[in-house]
Amino acid sequence: MVTKEEILEEMKQVSDPEIGMDVVNLGLVYDITINGDRVYIKMTMTAPTCPVTPWILSEAQRVVENIPGVEAADIELVWEPPWNPNMMTDEAKEALNM
Repeated sequence: MVTKEEILEEMKQVSDPEIGMDVVNLGLVYDITINGDRVYIKMTMTAPTCPVTPWILSEAQRVVENIPGVEAADIELVWEPPWNPNMMTDEAKEALNM
């Protein structure tokens, strides 16, 4: 069975093209639930008006569904809690000079 750690590692392939940082290090992935071969992910964007939201969500679903043992991934876009820069990893903050 796939693990949350494996899913997060694969999701690092998905970057916000406007910021140039992956969704995991940006702190956009809020929750991952695994139920057999199905994965449920709650994630957000840096802003509700993010123009690349559909692309990011589609890419996240694609990379997760390419993990061996995952039949389907459901990505739910959530806005609570609101994203803020403090949710980024130290790696992201350093890379973005914050």
